[in-house]
Amino acid sequence: MGIQPVSGAGREEQAALGQTEERQSSLLAQSLKKQEDSRTSLAEMIRDAKEKADAQREKFKLAKTAPRYGDAPLEAYARLSRARTQAQASAAAGYARRRIVQLEAARRSDPDHADQIKAAVSQLKKAVTRANKKKLEISREQLARARQKRLDRENKRREAQRIKQELRRSQAMRAIRESGYFRETEIANRQADQLTATKMELRAQAEQLGAAVKSLDAAVQGYASAVDTAQAVAAPASGPQVDVQA
Repeated sequence: MGIQPVSGAGREEQAALGQTEERQSSLLAQSLKKQEDSRTSLAEMIRDAKEKADAQREKFKLAKTAPRYGDAPLEAYARLSRARTQAQASAAAGYARRRIVQLEAARRSDPDHADQIKAAVSQLKKAVTRANKKKLEISREQLARARQKRLDRENKRREAQRIKQELRRSQAMRAIRESGYFRETEIANRQADQLTATKMELRAQAEQLGAAVKSLDAAVQGYASAVDTAQAVAAPASGPQVDVQA
C-alpha cells in the first residue's frame, strides 16, 4: 500500500507547526539578544566605580563650605601671644574654654569631621594650660622688674643689669616657644584634614563598589533569567501531529 497524499487539513496542520517553529526561533533570538545586552563585564563595573569615586574625591577637595575647626586653636594662640598682662592671658584661656565647649557640641552634630574637631579640642586644652603658665611667668616678670627698679634706686647697677638680661632672655625664650605653638597646631590640623579626606574617599569608594556589586548581581540575575527563557523556548513544543499512513 502506498503513502496517501496529505489532506487539506494536514497541510493546515503543517503550516501551523511551521508558524510555531518561527515564533520559537524569534523568541529564542530575542532571549539571546537580551542575554547578550545584560552581560556587562566586572572590569567595566569596577572602572565605572573608580571613575565615580575619583569624581567624588575631587568634589571633596573642591568643597569650600567645609568647617574650619582648626582656626579655633590658632586664634587662641594668637590671643595668648599678644597677651602682655595676666588679665589678657586669662582672656585667652577663657576664649579657649568657650571654644572647647562649642566644638564638643559640634562633634555630636558633625561626625564626618570628628578627627578635625578632636585635634582642635586637644590644642585648645593645651592653650588653656599654656595660658595659665604664661600668667605665672608674667607675675614673676613683674616682680623682677620691681626688683630691678629698686636696685637702680640703690645704685646697684650690676645686679640690676643682670636681672634685666634675665628678663630679656626669658621673654625671648617665651616668644620662640609661642611661635612653636602655631607650628604644632598647623601640623595637627594638616594631619586631621588628611585623615578626614582619606576616610571620606574610602567611604565613597565603598559606596561606589557596593553599587557596582548590586549592578553585577542584577546582571547575573538577568543572565540567568534569559537562559531560563531560552531553554524554555528551545524545548520541543507539543504541536499538532501529521498522520502519515503507510
